[in-house]
Amino acid sequence: MLHMMLRPRWVLALLAALGIAAGFALLGQWQLERAVEQAVVVERPTEQVRPLAEVAEPDGPTEQAATGQRVEVAGTFVPGDTVIIEGRLNDGVQGYWVVAHLEVTDAAPGGLPVALGWAADADTARTAADRFDTDVDAGGEATVVGRFLPSEAPVAPGDDDDPFAMTTVAVAALINIWADYDDRPVYFGYVTAAEPATGLEVISSPPPEQSVELNWLNVFYAIEWVVFAGFAVFLWYRLVRDAVEREREHEAAEQGAPSA
Repeated sequence: MLHMMLRPRWVLALLAALGIAAGFALLGQWQLERAVEQAVVVERPTEQVRPLAEVAEPDGPTEQAATGQRVEVAGTFVPGDTVIIEGRLNDGVQGYWVVAHLEVTDAAPGGLPVALGWAADADTARTAADRFDTDVDAGGEATVVGRFLPSEAPVAPGDDDDPFAMTTVAVAALINIWADYDDRPVYFGYVTAAEPATGLEVISSPPPEQSVELNWLNVFYAIEWVVFAGFAVFLWYRLVRDAVEREREHEAAEQGAPSA
């Protein structure tokens, strides 16, 4: 094989195959550059405050476009339905959320969980929750501005955990806790309030990251050109091997003729 590869005709053929492969590689690089240049940055105006009625409806799924959207909603908080959510991180620090029950009045009626704020310890969270329920008893309609997020999945407590403890803002679990909440509309999402309740810290709720969508057709073409480049060199190798096999067969035929 080596002697055959070093013959002038096959050396020239190799140079031609390498030239073709280089051309294919350049075409692949060009296609890849076009894929990056034509990449679409998916931007959503999540920081523009919109009415909740434009973002979500009760008893319906939360659409991708609504996730992370800042909204404004008015309603009446229900005293006694405020709960504590454990294990919530705020800038990397574990603590507690205080989540209240808001009955929406300026959009389609329905229950909406509102995360009022974060506390580093359970006592502070419980004190803030009790104070909030007391204030709600004496208050009327309230307006909340915050970020709308989809409902989280319920998590069953472990064997050693408090069976009544909650670690997620799961609407499916909250409606079982809210008083007399049977067969009534509910929003399958929640709002993290931009202004925390008294005694709580604001919840860190950054905007969703912007995503980049590549032009996958150009990426596919780039991969094709790379495959073609490899095939050009492989074809040269197969032709050399076929030439070697033909010579061996010819030599075997010549050696076998006199003996016959």
